[in-house]
Amino acid sequence: MPPQSPQPVEHTGRATATSGLARRSLLGALGAGVLGAASGVHASAARALTSSARPEAADPRPVFLGTYGNGIISCTYDTTTGALTRRGGFPAVTDPSFLAVSPDGKVLYSLDNGGRQGAVRAFAIGTGGALTPLGRAQSTGGANVTHLSVHPTGRYLLSANYGAGSVAAHRINGDGSVGTRTALVQHTGSGPDPGRQEGPHAHQIITDPLGRHVFAVDLGTDKVYTYRLDTASGTLQPVSEARSVAGAGPRHMVFHPTAPYAYVANELNSTITVYGHHQTTGVLTRGESRPTVPGGHAAAVRNYPAEVAISADGRFLYLSNRGHESIARFAVTEDGSSLRLVDTVPSGGSWPRHISLAPSGTLLFAANQYGRTVGVFTVNRETGALTASGPPFATSSLGCALPV
Repeated sequence: MPPQSPQPVEHTGRATATSGLARRSLLGALGAGVLGAASGVHASAARALTSSARPEAADPRPVFLGTYGNGIISCTYDTTTGALTRRGGFPAVTDPSFLAVSPDGKVLYSLDNGGRQGAVRAFAIGTGGALTPLGRAQSTGGANVTHLSVHPTGRYLLSANYGAGSVAAHRINGDGSVGTRTALVQHTGSGPDPGRQEGPHAHQIITDPLGRHVFAVDLGTDKVYTYRLDTASGTLQPVSEARSVAGAGPRHMVFHPTAPYAYVANELNSTITVYGHHQTTGVLTRGESRPTVPGGHAAAVRNYPAEVAISADGRFLYLSNRGHESIARFAVTEDGSSLRLVDTVPSGGSWPRHISLAPSGTLLFAANQYGRTVGVFTVNRETGALTASGPPFATSSLGCALPV
């Protein structure tokens, strides 16, 4: 979890061990696609992507903002310019710093940190982004839940408890509400940074693009854990563990949409690492790491990478830099096995905790936690370049901006 002040301090806690990784982040940031010409894939594949890409109409679409202190804010965004208009929201949820949406786009899922243990909740999405609660909040079994995602089947909600260093799964009921918890797995271990890695801190839980394995990124233990979700019982079965560079503090990851690679943002050493991904076994193999800011800047200000997103064609990767206050653009090269930092642009505020691509891939939103703004950018589909689209949208302290 990112520090809440320039001096990194995290909440800690411990869950009771029991047996047993945003589907939306994958839908929004990955989607369907193939590796384009910049990555060396045959041009016919790139043409197939272009012809099948879903165009986005110019009418407003919902975007949901997860805040610290002001619940969930519902907005709409202009699908051409990205301009935001506030519509309403649901204030009666505590620090819903991450949000996810069901595969059919009809249900919004949120965190709720109002108790000693974290919880997850569901809301039906109505006209204009209106939210209606579905069922009750369900405990994640651990302190300070920080991430959630929907399994591609739409039948399970996955969550990561940062404070406790555990991951959980809940069954999703037929009406979209959150059902009983079916798994709770406790991580163990620590890392070399005594202030941030005194114990496990599970920060993200997602599923690979083929839906075969679930992956949990743990900042505290310098590991990415691979699990297999039993879709009948809902249990999480350990498969393998991939270790980062010691003290890197892996935070969030994203998969290439088609090539066998994943990319992990490391919060504590300001790098991003490429991992080979065995799509059958789920095993990750660590490859090269690259700095997330241009040369010389890292020494001037301490930087904490946060979120990563990738274009639907797999040609460009984006990463938010807290401290440098920027969005980095990387070219994905060597068929996915390498990254090249192209440039950075100001994030439109301070402490960009989260970034997300609109379903069209032509807009990017940056949730600036300390700046209390959403930076809105148009995306050049050919070059991947980001251009600020009007002034940032002023709002609350943000953890997440989720366009639907």
